[in-house]
Amino acid sequence: MSERTPTELVHLVIDGPIATITLDSEHNRNALSKQLVTELFGHLRSAEADDAVRVVLVRSAGRVFCSGADLSEATEGGMEEGARAIVDLQRLIVSMSKPVVTELAGPVRAGGIGIVAASDIAIASEDATFALTEVKLGLAAAIISLTVHHRMNPRAASLTTLGGAVFSGAGAAAYGLVTEAVAPDALDERVAAVCAELATGAPQGLRESKRILTRDLVTRIDAAGEEMAALSARLFASDEAREAMMAFLSRKK
Repeated sequence: MSERTPTELVHLVIDGPIATITLDSEHNRNALSKQLVTELFGHLRSAEADDAVRVVLVRSAGRVFCSGADLSEATEGGMEEGARAIVDLQRLIVSMSKPVVTELAGPVRAGGIGIVAASDIAIASEDATFALTEVKLGLAAAIISLTVHHRMNPRAASLTTLGGAVFSGAGAAAYGLVTEAVAPDALDERVAAVCAELATGAPQGLRESKRILTRDLVTRIDAAGEEMAALSARLFASDEAREAMMAFLSRKK
């Protein structure tokens, strides 16, 4: 089953027990615009509500998985609503009754890493690249710290959050951010195998096993989500960050 409109940025295709959600906003490298986040949230809800679905796969149409926050929207209208929406998105992924897998073939930046960390299993190409770039723009990885710092070991979190440097898929696996990194030409096959294996689980078994695995993370998000959203919105509205974002957007033009 496929659900698609001509202008949508996120597509949902359900094939037996596997729901595949594809980010397809190439004009801004799958930035977390209001439209993309809203559509991703809606498709996740649809997959959750479908009794035939046992596994949800989130991937991108092109190599870029996600470039982070949509800085054009952030400079125009602020990030109060957007920050809370991304907190809610992470919580949905974490609290769904079905395992969520992310397939990462290429670059993942900033807020996109929150989606990766919220997912239950993340399979990356060894040459995929990651970076928590917020610090370079006078921001902080606030809302995604809810999930990212739960997955990464503390030393790696300090290095990547404070330095903002690019690291590889292999590095992401060593840091605990992704489940495993594989050769680029083996990515599709490995993701398919993992999804097929997960799909053999009984619905009740998957639901209750995931509930146990994510209990502490759901508690963490509920306890600090509002605080981190408010901090993120305040930093995005600061003069330092707005100046840095405008300079970045100018360079892109």
